[in-house]
Amino acid sequence: MKIKENELIPNSEVFILEDGEPVKKNIEKFLKNKKTVIFGLPGAYTSVCSAKHLPGYVKNSEKYKEKGVDQIICISVNDPFVMNAWGKENNVGDKIIMMGDPFLNFTKAIGAEVDKGGRGLGIRSNRYTMLVDNLKIIKIQEEKDTGSCEISAAENFLELV
Repeated sequence: MKIKENELIPNSEVFILEDGEPVKKNIEKFLKNKKTVIFGLPGAYTSVCSAKHLPGYVKNSEKYKEKGVDQIICISVNDPFVMNAWGKENNVGDKIIMMGDPFLNFTKAIGAEVDKGGRGLGIRSNRYTMLVDNLKIIKIQEEKDTGSCEISAAENFLELV
């Protein structure tokens, strides 16, 4: 990952679903004047993402709020329809903002892209979690392998907030 702690999040276009329609958003608007946990992952419905990464943040969302986190964002290179459906299946409700980065705008801007073509997935995001306070990156934990979810897991990252 090319972006480092103490740097500012680069401005990027991302997508969310609002009233059943995909809406392009500026990520800076989501992060300005807020303390945010962003966790990025290779893809919705993939094994580790579905079994551990997303469910961990859903389960621990209240603990993050108790530590002063205003919002939690899950971002993947999927489209906003897929992210929304995956969020519904995992009962994210208003605990997690499900954000799509289908053109890898944000993922490439932070240097988190990884080639998973050998597994039939194409270019994806590495698995990471970051704490961002008013656009400034306070802490980043990036997994060495996308198949691992240890240092970026909700339970472990909570200790760093």
